[in-house]
Amino acid sequence: MIQTNGLSPSGKFDFVDILGMQRPALEHVLAVAARLKAQYRSTGRNDPMAAGKTLAMIFEKPSLRTRVSFEVAMIHLGGSAIYITPGEIGLGTRESVPDAARVLSGFCDSIMARTFAHDTVVQLARHSNRPVTNALTDRSHPCQVMADLLTIREHFGSLSGLTLAYVGDGNNVARSLMEACAVFGLKFRIAAPVGYELDHSDVQMASRVPGFDFQATTDPREAVKAADIIYTDTWVSMGQENEKAQRMKIFTPYQINAQLIAAAPAHAVVMHCLPAYRGVEITDEAMDFDRSIVFQQAENRLHFQKGLLAVQLGGQ
Repeated sequence: MIQTNGLSPSGKFDFVDILGMQRPALEHVLAVAARLKAQYRSTGRNDPMAAGKTLAMIFEKPSLRTRVSFEVAMIHLGGSAIYITPGEIGLGTRESVPDAARVLSGFCDSIMARTFAHDTVVQLARHSNRPVTNALTDRSHPCQVMADLLTIREHFGSLSGLTLAYVGDGNNVARSLMEACAVFGLKFRIAAPVGYELDHSDVQMASRVPGFDFQATTDPREAVKAADIIYTDTWVSMGQENEKAQRMKIFTPYQINAQLIAAAPAHAVVMHCLPAYRGVEITDEAMDFDRSIVFQQAENRLHFQKGLLAVQLGGQ
């Protein structure tokens, strides 16, 4: 975490972890994102507030949504983006993270990083004099989760009083969802198998936010019984391929399907951060039924990140 309001000591707007920021700063980015989405929907364009600006995109892990959404966001704002592969930068091997941060700060106006180790993004933010965005680490996925909140607010009209139930692996997405629920006042429920829960230390950290309502269980039906949102993610993340067979057996009772949805209130929506392995953690029926907002959620990656870049680069 960099600062409690998202600003580094130099005043740049870093976006590394949700618990590292105050709610007003996050609310502001959501408001800018919603405004830019509405503007683009009505006019087919956004104001070129990042004209002449360049985003450096560091990828240690590939991603369809992350790359395309950030590149398109920069195009819509009048700027440009540069895709940097592991072979081109060699973070921590060919070149130290602090050195790379300083070099990129001299070339580009903002840095986005999708990395294995969370500390890589922390170090980039610490040593860059340009704003740094966490586009996924082994610890957290804050861009995804803020896009999720934008989607939930669009669907329900407000975040107030809602309950989000996450079913599956206590991974980086689950951790960021828990943090976002703590900051924005949603109730958070999680159903995970024994040994795959969220770390106790992370739960304790989120619980420091006054009023946070958290419950953990091993029973998916218990988790969703009062849920407004049912959320899941892949059971096997990148880097866990050697655990696949074991995980498939353990997580089978945690599939999002018609039976689990029927255990939730009749208005509950289904979310998945994608990519989805249909027939594994979620069925076709659950992905495609009329209360799935999965693809609205995916589209909002573009709009939230556009709002974030507009704050970082466009003075919004």
